[in-house]
Order: sequence, then C-alpha cells, then structure tokens
Amino acid sequence: MKESLTIVVPIYNEEQNIERLCKELNSFVKKSIVETQILLINDGSNDNSEKLIHSQCHSNDKFSYLSFKKNTGLSAAIKAGFDYTNTSLVGYIDADLQTDPEDFNLLLNKIDKYDLVTGVRTKRKDSLIKNISSFIANSIRRIFTNDNMDDTGCPLKIIKTSYAKKIPMFKGIHRFLPAMILLQGGKIHQVPVRHYPRIAGKAKFGFFNRLFGPLMDCFAYLWMKKKYINYQIKKNE
Repeated sequence: MKESLTIVVPIYNEEQNIERLCKELNSFVKKSIVETQILLINDGSNDNSEKLIHSQCHSNDKFSYLSFKKNTGLSAAIKAGFDYTNTSLVGYIDADLQTDPEDFNLLLNKIDKYDLVTGVRTKRKDSLIKNISSFIANSIRRIFTNDNMDDTGCPLKIIKTSYAKKIPMFKGIHRFLPAMILLQGGKIHQVPVRHYPRIAGKAKFGFFNRLFGPLMDCFAYLWMKKKYINYQIKKNE
C-alpha cells in the first residue's frame, strides 16, 4: 500500500503565525516524498485564528480544519487529529514553526522500519531556563518510561496511524507518545532536526507546567502502563 500522511497542527491563539505557517506547510506538501494533507486543529482560540484558518483552508484543498468549542489543551488537539486521520501515517507539528516542516522528509525516510519516528531538536534556540527545565523533565521521564528518547517534547513526529489511534489519550500524554508506542509492542526511533527561535506569538508553556506538569504526568503514565490492555487479532484460517 502506498503511504500517505496527514500532518496535525494544534493551534491556540496563533494569529500572528498562521499565514507563515500555512505557507511553509503548503511548500512542504509539494516537496513531501509521500502524498500529504494538513489538518489544522483550532483549540478554542479567542483571537482571530479561526477566521484565518478558515480562509487558508477555503483556498487550498490540501488543508482542512476542526474547531473546538473551547480551549481543551494540546493533548486533546492531538487526540482529535489522530481520531480524524484516515491516511496510513499521521504527523504532528506545532504552529510556532520552531521546527521546520521540511524535516518531515527526514522522518519519513525512517518510518518504514519503525512505528514512530520523532525529531530531536539540535542547537535549540530557546531560553536557558526553558532548555534547563526541558532537560530535567526529559531526564525524569526517561527514568519512568525507559524509552531512551532524548527529546519527547520535540513537536515533530510521524506515527503509523494504526498505532496512533490506539493510544489512550489524557492531558499531558503528548509527552509520552514514544512510550505509548512501546506499550503496543511498536518500534521507535529519533532523528536530529533543526530548531528555530519563536518569532511571533507567545509560548503556551512556562517553567512550572514544563517541569512539574511532566513530573505529575509520569505517575499517570505508570498507572496507564499497569492498566494498559494490548491485544492482537489473529487471522482466521
């Protein structure tokens, strides 16, 4: 079966980024090594984001969108994207363009051998506090999950849709996507990708929810791991 990709883009109050975002995504669609479409998820924005999203999707048949009635959070937006994806592969990128859509091709080159491929941000262009808190959070998470991933917060991932749809989502689970693929018996891989400073809009995560949020989520993951049910259907003979 020929692979195809849906890129899920959660958006919350990113009116300053949407035009540039859609321009970069459209450029990637033309360069992608597989057939690609874009699914924008408006997470209850209260700025002009929804109007701009509607305009972009109206003028480009490769783009579609969903809108939440109220802000529900990043994990919910990713979950909705997985639920509404019909392609064989599903990708994820943040709307701030601190990662480059063109690097999806680096991940696509590996996905045939794995069930999730995630980026690892090299030479990060974030503040010292943000880098330190992310380093600590990733170190704690690795102790809990043993996933050996260096940067699960990297907003550049591709997952085989059959695995993505089986991920039980809850708030904060976006930090544990590689670990949730491992629970299904899947294989994961990481690839270095480029990173850029945010040039418009505001970051949605601060020091406390970047550090202490993931710590609390680790305990939720341990509960999920203990209770997780994984089954495989045997072909009838």
